[in-house]
Amino acid sequence: MNALVALNSIPTPALVVAAGEQAGVRFLEFFASNIRNPHTRRANAWAVGEFLAWCERADVGAITAVQPLHVAAWIERQTQTRSAPTVKQQLAAIRHLFDWLVTGQVVAVNPAASVRGPSHAARQGKTPVLEAAEARQLLDAIDVGTPAGLRDRALIALMTFSFARIGAALAMRVEDVYVQNRRLWVRLPEKGGKPHAMPCHHTLEAYLHAYLDGTGIGTDAKGPLFRTIRRGTGQLGATPLPQANAYAMLRRRAAAAGIATRIGSHTFRATGITAYLKHGGTLENAAAMASHASARTTLLYDRRRDEISLDEVERIRL
Repeated sequence: MNALVALNSIPTPALVVAAGEQAGVRFLEFFASNIRNPHTRRANAWAVGEFLAWCERADVGAITAVQPLHVAAWIERQTQTRSAPTVKQQLAAIRHLFDWLVTGQVVAVNPAASVRGPSHAARQGKTPVLEAAEARQLLDAIDVGTPAGLRDRALIALMTFSFARIGAALAMRVEDVYVQNRRLWVRLPEKGGKPHAMPCHHTLEAYLHAYLDGTGIGTDAKGPLFRTIRRGTGQLGATPLPQANAYAMLRRRAAAAGIATRIGSHTFRATGITAYLKHGGTLENAAAMASHASARTTLLYDRRRDEISLDEVERIRL
């Protein structure tokens, strides 16, 4: 999403308009110029929009009149209906916006700077994880006699064997699958625009070759790797597969394979990391492979303790 699209897709709240033209321009610049990731931009715009709409209902005249008490009251209200991580993300979005407005001399001080968010310390992730047998069952259940089947199997395998985020996988181009040292590699466009290269597991290598060769897109180097299906033809189009469509596909494929686990957007990333660690992989290498800045983040995807807990529960005999 370029800056012009960002400007056109984000409405200017009434409280910003009331503060004058400089405030309006600076507000839009925050989203169009300061935030490059479209998902982060959308999430921040939603949080800021909700907060400013609440301030308007609370008779705050303009964004320049927002006080720490307003931010604190809204955060308290949010904690009653939303999870602590969500509220902390919303507070961070408001802080970043007002920091931007302070440096642009729209407001004198940041009213959110002194407001504390809810306490939250995650020691274990909540992402549903598949057992190795379930993941194998899902991949084997996909009919690869169609372009859609070849695509879906390759996408699921990519997320599982390379620990790829679904957003990074869907942002790949055909040229991001390449040969190096006689092995197939993938280049994942990670957060912040940093490319992350990984050699392919032999299973992923076979699935990617089958997908590229079977659909004929291997020569379209600049085209999207994972694409939508043209209506009525069953063939791949030129449009990148949207994340919402990919998520629906994952749920649909899991249901068709008879898997009851509720698939999440990071399920296959967590499944791959857990399988790697169970078979002797190290946490440090898992973090590097997943392109995590900290091994603490990788730990949230390590679900080996789930099996230990289940074994201990079964010791309760009545």
